[in-house]
Amino acid sequence: QVQLAESGGGSVQAGASLRLSCVASGRAFSRYGMGWFRQAPGKEREFVGAINWSGASTDFLDSVKGRFSISRDNAKNTVYLQMDSLRPEDTAVYYCAADRDLRVVVPRDSKAYEYWGQGTQVTVSS
Repeated sequence: QVQLAESGGGSVQAGASLRLSCVASGRAFSRYGMGWFRQAPGKEREFVGAINWSGASTDFLDSVKGRFSISRDNAKNTVYLQMDSLRPEDTAVYYCAADRDLRVVVPRDSKAYEYWGQGTQVTVSS
């Protein structure tokens, strides 16, 4: 069983930056693809971005491309979501998730992810 814990959320003004962290328990983190998802009030959970097990491949939702980036530190069992130029529409609870299948490209489908964190709130005001 893998446990994921997000941190780094908060309330910021539009244009600001935040960096979310997700720490995983266990020894197999370096084999997992990691994804970030978000869910705004009244909306379905949506894919934000993902990074494969090696860090060589990333993918992003179109609306965050050029503003968000993902990195991972396998020695620290941690994946990061750097969010710049935040907009009010980025307001949501952000979740990290782990895909235990070794893939070159990490999927956007939330059903592919076996483990989920509890989420961290990000609020962006105009």
